[in-house]
Amino acid sequence: MKMDQIRIRGARQHNLKNIDVDLPRNRLVVITGLSGSGKSTLAFDTLYAEGQRRYVESLSTYARQFLGRMDKPDVDTIEGLSPAIAIEQKTASHNPRSTVGTVTEIYDYLRLLYARTGIPHCPQCHKPISAQSLDQIMMQLGELKDGSRILILAPLVNGQKGSHEKLFARLQKDGFARVRINGQIHEIEEVPPLAKTKKHTISVVIDRLVIKEGIETRMADAIELGMKEGNGVVSVYLTDSKEEMLFSEKAACLQCGISFPELSPASFSFNSPQGACSTCDGLGSTTTFDPELIIPEPSLSLREGAALPWAGKNSVTFSEFLESFTAHFGTDIYTPFEKLPEDCRKAILYGTGKVEFPFSYERNGRKKIYRKSVEGIIPNLQRRYMETDSPEMREEIQQYMTFQPCPDCGGTRLNPFSRSVRVAGKTIAEFTAISVDEALTFNNSIHLAGSKALIAAPILKEISDRIRFLTDVGLGYLTLNRTATTLSGGESQRIRLATQVGSKLTGVLYVLDEPSIGLHQRDNLKLLSTLMQMRDLGNSVLVVEHDEETIRAADFVVDMGPGAGIHGGEVVFAGTPKAMMNCAPSLTGQFLSGKRSIAVPPKRREPRGFLRVVGASANNLQNITASFPFGCFTCVTGVSGSGKSTLVLETLYKALARRFYRSRVVPGKHDHIEGLDQVDKVINIDQAPIGRTPRSNPGTYTGLFTHIRELFAQTPEARARGYKPGRFSFNVKGGRCEACTGDGILKIEMHFLPDVYVACDVCQGQRYNKETLEVRYKDRNIAEVLNMTVNQALQFFENIPPIRNKLVTLSDVGLGYVRIGQSATTLSGGEAQRIKLSRELSKRGTGKTIYILDEPTTGLHLEDVARLLSVLDRLLDNGNTVIVIEHNLDVIKYADYLIDIGPEGGSGGGCILASGTPEEVAGVDSSHTGRFLKPLLGISN
Repeated sequence: MKMDQIRIRGARQHNLKNIDVDLPRNRLVVITGLSGSGKSTLAFDTLYAEGQRRYVESLSTYARQFLGRMDKPDVDTIEGLSPAIAIEQKTASHNPRSTVGTVTEIYDYLRLLYARTGIPHCPQCHKPISAQSLDQIMMQLGELKDGSRILILAPLVNGQKGSHEKLFARLQKDGFARVRINGQIHEIEEVPPLAKTKKHTISVVIDRLVIKEGIETRMADAIELGMKEGNGVVSVYLTDSKEEMLFSEKAACLQCGISFPELSPASFSFNSPQGACSTCDGLGSTTTFDPELIIPEPSLSLREGAALPWAGKNSVTFSEFLESFTAHFGTDIYTPFEKLPEDCRKAILYGTGKVEFPFSYERNGRKKIYRKSVEGIIPNLQRRYMETDSPEMREEIQQYMTFQPCPDCGGTRLNPFSRSVRVAGKTIAEFTAISVDEALTFNNSIHLAGSKALIAAPILKEISDRIRFLTDVGLGYLTLNRTATTLSGGESQRIRLATQVGSKLTGVLYVLDEPSIGLHQRDNLKLLSTLMQMRDLGNSVLVVEHDEETIRAADFVVDMGPGAGIHGGEVVFAGTPKAMMNCAPSLTGQFLSGKRSIAVPPKRREPRGFLRVVGASANNLQNITASFPFGCFTCVTGVSGSGKSTLVLETLYKALARRFYRSRVVPGKHDHIEGLDQVDKVINIDQAPIGRTPRSNPGTYTGLFTHIRELFAQTPEARARGYKPGRFSFNVKGGRCEACTGDGILKIEMHFLPDVYVACDVCQGQRYNKETLEVRYKDRNIAEVLNMTVNQALQFFENIPPIRNKLVTLSDVGLGYVRIGQSATTLSGGEAQRIKLSRELSKRGTGKTIYILDEPTTGLHLEDVARLLSVLDRLLDNGNTVIVIEHNLDVIKYADYLIDIGPEGGSGGGCILASGTPEEVAGVDSSHTGRFLKPLLGISN
């Protein structure tokens, strides 16, 4: 065997058909092919799984029990394999405390930098704070004029209630003669009685001195004793000028009297009590009651149910209360809430406090008047939320609550002391709030003096290196305080990629899953240079990818196919990209050579009006107004981080969801939205899983399985036995196998070895009991039907319209290879998204629906992209509106209308550079998207 190859023989994992293939080591290898053809199975489930398994096998039995192990893949042999690292498209963390800074470990170095070189500032007056030694204090006092009279005092009590008799007794016993109480000097024997209920400030007089030559020793002794009595703090009162100087051997503000805690790296950790904001516990946000959720339709009156928590109260007493209450403010219950007087609206929401109002009611013809205060909706909800033990009640009240930035820390997560330490004029919160590009510039500009420069030098170098790796993979627009849960799969993957580049490992097999996702064509070269840098270090880089530029740049390409699912699993081509263009069976080669392509549509759809988002200014959006044409295919484009998702998902979608579905989410900041009268619903078709348990599958999600169960319940055998549709569900007792509770498999715990899943001995993996499986339709039982692919089922149920229609839509979106009962957990993000698309296609539309998709080409081959576009055309042909966030140029050139945002990412973006047809955008010189569109549209420069 050549040591410069990874030799795979007899790979049969999932749909792989006993394939043999040789991959060059220490090269950039791209595996491509149709969705479902077996690319990920070969790269992740075979090569990575075996590489990881072999590495873990080399560890001790004790160590193995703490590591998650992967099962041995179904393959005869793999030779020339290195230890493997997978960099997949998974969110970096589901922990709300994780940020870009913590995931990349940049924040750990920042904490060290600020703890060792930071200058504390007072949280109140913002002046620098520093600890003062005895020598430093003596130097300052030495600048006083000769003859100046001073009192050296030790502060003991600062604004505390009590008579403090024990304190005075102790001071007299210790030999002190005078004390200062609330600014007045008293002999210790003549201290007046102090009121217990009032606050007092007490200092003990250590010594009275006149500044002159030779007084230094006595002064130093007095200062030292004062520090001891005052717990590190001493004050010097200038009798003549009535001024007072405060000194502290600890870090303390001399003006505000605030002592600063000792700094350590934990002081800047929002995961530690030492650094976290006490109000939000370091989360940066708190749940509060949102008036907009309580009054979602301010155009309604109280009688019409404007206040949702009061909407169900129809009693006579409550109606009389509302009438009296509104009458007191000179209005009535029929006035729209938004037109009520401001003090009336405030009283409804927040109550009247202790102020009582007269209310009247009539009983048996007699009118009675009583006085009471109004609690207000929000205080009432708060009280009930805190007092109730009922989960149902809490859930009901939570519908009026939203996450808002913490009112104390402003979302910085840190306590006042931690966010008041500065390095080169910036706090750690300010450092993490700027973009990665800006952070690199600022970090390189930090120049410290003396010992701090020596301490900071290695820390600044590590921070600079790690930030540069992020910019190298096109993530310069991110901020270090960005929550990891808000990152896309492509962003989190590139963050891990940057971390791996920084580790400078050699001899490793890196396996990546579509790293170009979410990346504009302009930034692709940055990513490719990073991949080549990893390769040049002496690593094998294996990439599952559909991006044309990445495929052309590869050293070696493996094209899987020829179809998907059971029709795939074969190696159609293995060799150089140039050779693949001449391989007739290779679909990828045909697209690369230009023999196949996605054509520009001959005619663009004309808008029938516009939906306008006015004054969008969330995140980095620069108070823009964006117009989305109705009845058209609109593509929102721009470089990564320019503001596309903020505009479409954070602002437009959340605002529409709040209007139509009373969603609890808070939309991005904007003035208003015009054209809502032409919309009746909005649907966000994302790539989230269709289910998080193995029991979820395409059949259950699309509603297809309901019709199949009803069909089986109508067979003569089922009717004779009295079986209902529920009998054919593997989720309920009756028809399912109880030995495995309908899972079909059993988990065997193997302690330090990985868990083993075996087919159920009773049902042999069919999920149902013997009696249920005896019922057949066209000689197939329910388990055999679930095991059919969509295309097989389409032929089987061709005469059953409700089932056939749903299967047709699944087939139309390119999922004919997926099995009806395939576990949702085994579906890719792209497959899940297309299943959602198929479900929407099978519904009867109103023509007033807005469909929103975020990078729907993720995981799709060029052939699949063409199929996706035809599916979107069907939605548009029904009069609906489709809005897509996309970087794929084939989708962009196919759109009717483009909104290009930029020009850069982060703070350099957030502006609309161009809008109109692809041809119009291509003519805008400042548009990066337009520059790449020109050759595809046949426009010369």
